[in-house]
Amino acid sequence: MQRFPVHALDSAPEASISALRDVQARFGMIPNLAGAMATSPVLIQSFIGIFDKVHGGNFTEPQIQTLLLTDAVTNACTWAVALHSALGLQAGLDPLDVEAMRAGRSPSDAKLGALSTLARTLIEKRGRLDEQDIERFLAAGFGKDLLLETITIVAASTITNYTGSVTNPPLEAALQAHEWKS
Repeated sequence: MQRFPVHALDSAPEASISALRDVQARFGMIPNLAGAMATSPVLIQSFIGIFDKVHGGNFTEPQIQTLLLTDAVTNACTWAVALHSALGLQAGLDPLDVEAMRAGRSPSDAKLGALSTLARTLIEKRGRLDEQDIERFLAAGFGKDLLLETITIVAASTITNYTGSVTNPPLEAALQAHEWKS
């Protein structure tokens, strides 16, 4: 597959530069996926806006990484699986739970398992949850507000997962230990 360009600050379209600066400030570098996103100023600017909402919500970082890793696996985005495997471990997820999610299973922790199952179900059913899906999530101790917040995270990760699958950015050296194939 022909790769899309992976832009840096000096090669990105003018309208993408401020968003890339934001990404660089948050990550200390510009990840290859963000560099590929910069080809479209609309995409990279939208990503920054939703990124702030995802990481400024009510879920803990391990919960967010559970959702993002589950989404990446469900959407079969190899770049995002590697990234969220690394970030999940960094956030304190159990390595066995990370491996379970990479294999398409839910984590053993009941709450993380409910989050992972909900995310996978949202993607597989294209958002058409039934009462049983909703009740299972609520029974794990989450509120309806967090069910709706989960939709925001799934939407955000869908943007990155689809972009990663379309643009096929190279995996950074720091992520190669977490390489994944669907």
